[in-house]
Amino acid sequence: MSIDTPLNKLLRIQFPILLAAMDQVADAKLTLAVSNAGGFGILGVGYGDANWLGRELAFLEKAQRSRAMPFGIGFITWYLARQPQLLERALAIRPDAVWLSFGDPAPFVERIKAAGALLICQVQTEAMAKDAVIKGADIIIAQGAEAGGHGVSRGAFSLVPAVVDAVGHKVPVVLAGGVADGRGLAAALMLGAQGVVLGTRFYACKESAGHEEAKARIVATSGDDTLRSIIFDISRNNVWPAPYTGRCLANDHSRKWVGRETELMRHIHEEADRYQVARDQGDFNVAAVIAGEVVSLVRDIPTAAEIVQRIMREFNELLAGIQHQQGLPPYYVNRAALPHARAAGS
Repeated sequence: MSIDTPLNKLLRIQFPILLAAMDQVADAKLTLAVSNAGGFGILGVGYGDANWLGRELAFLEKAQRSRAMPFGIGFITWYLARQPQLLERALAIRPDAVWLSFGDPAPFVERIKAAGALLICQVQTEAMAKDAVIKGADIIIAQGAEAGGHGVSRGAFSLVPAVVDAVGHKVPVVLAGGVADGRGLAAALMLGAQGVVLGTRFYACKESAGHEEAKARIVATSGDDTLRSIIFDISRNNVWPAPYTGRCLANDHSRKWVGRETELMRHIHEEADRYQVARDQGDFNVAAVIAGEVVSLVRDIPTAAEIVQRIMREFNELLAGIQHQQGLPPYYVNRAALPHARAAGS
């Protein structure tokens, strides 16, 4: 049973499950795998490696010739502003959407819309959401602090309904942060969102471009073992402006320097070299595994299709259980429990 929402229609997808635009982890292979499974795959360009982008775009374009599937391309907006030519390269293969995160989308809106693509904006506050809609966002991603990678302090449980109240009658809102199973999808819809973004859960799948040791650590650890800090940004000489911090798995390096960030900055020359070597060698006792609190719910490394199918099966079983417990007919649950949505086939 699929879920029919305005988001599905906009993105031409069967299931309201989006791949997070994870920097180079969400490569063309994973993007296509998620889209092929009925979700919406998004290529994660991140900081803008032009050579990497060219290779992945060629892969996507070749695959699209044999079977056209909806997909998007995601950028960190601050870094796109330094390399605007990357947007032109991305739009040349006609993505369904462009995802912009962290920074002012205004300089890019006209070009994205002229190319026939939707604009997806990821935000972390109500004010950001309102501003993004004013500037032309077609879809809002409300990212909670539970998420892996960069973000701020508000949790998704309160942020998402507040953003829905602020802009949800204008554009669809999608929840990011803390979702890995059907319970998370059901909760997101109850909060008024029309879908979910999965990062950490798709990081630990077979098609992901993430390092195999990083995937193993995601599977083995708990959300208790993540931390939001600037340690890894300092270590790679890439400190983001306040209030942004990055959530990663705790490791020997973070445990050494947590609470000692100023001292780390004083030793940055030797520590940055050490950190870069660790990244190159896949040494995750030093290098960061960027993942969210939802690692507690990730206990295997299946295919992307298996993840999507599992989430939808769990979601449907959860709804069926509610209907049975409450003695309610299906139409009641589908109408009242799923704002903006109806369960297709009910």
